[in-house]
Amino acid sequence: MNISHRRLNVGRLSLHVAEVGQGPAVLCLHGFPAYWADFREQMLALAGAGFRAIAPDLPGYAQSDKLSDTLAYRSTLLADDLAGLIRALGLPSAHVIGHDWGGTLAYCLASQHPQLVERLVILNAGHPELFRLALRHPAQLIKSWYMFLFQLPWLPEWLVQRRNVLALALRGMLVRKEAMSEAELDGYLSAMRTPGAARSAVSYYRAAFRAPVRAKRAVAQDTLVLWGERDTALSARLLLTDLSEYVPHVRVERFQDAGHWIHRDLPELVNQRLIAFFQS
Repeated sequence: MNISHRRLNVGRLSLHVAEVGQGPAVLCLHGFPAYWADFREQMLALAGAGFRAIAPDLPGYAQSDKLSDTLAYRSTLLADDLAGLIRALGLPSAHVIGHDWGGTLAYCLASQHPQLVERLVILNAGHPELFRLALRHPAQLIKSWYMFLFQLPWLPEWLVQRRNVLALALRGMLVRKEAMSEAELDGYLSAMRTPGAARSAVSYYRAAFRAPVRAKRAVAQDTLVLWGERDTALSARLLLTDLSEYVPHVRVERFQDAGHWIHRDLPELVNQRLIAFFQS
């Protein structure tokens, strides 16, 4: 099954998009420091189950257009970009999967543009309102130390283009270290070394400090949260306990043998849950 690639103008910029399959659309949103191929296994599984899987490089990442202004990466505008992508694809709506930053933006998209989102799946990502509150607690502050590092000039861009740093952020946060090959790691590194990509990726964090990420309107869609308990970046206690206040129709499944990259640690299980949820 071949994955095709194209560029789509979504309004203020063009996004590189990977697609495979035919059927109901599922939009797959990667996190930091990834790119579209982070969801390759999920895309192929969804396509095999009769879905059309669509994975963009998020705005500023890899082959998608870059924006010069840091505040151009604030969450409200990024959610609008993703809404523009759904429309540019000619879709009335889509199921949405998001991991890490992609999960946070999936919450924002569902909150800002509810008519465009059918069902929502979140993989180890915090709801913006809960994450804002969580940052008041030492437990999450310690886990989020890198967010403060990313406020410095030039150094973060240099760091995220170093192979050992990316290996720590990717393979270092896996429970199953063998789940990411050297060749796959090379792919992530190449994507981050695309001119302008490192600055754009870091700008998400800089923009969030200046214009905090919000999802004020409750997420009304049926939502499935799959959470790897051995996540060293996010506190499950702070981000899951009161989630139903912001996402009334949510079901949370927690897995002891997975970490932050749950879809890499447990790809077959995640694929099964995705397909069952979207088919139900």
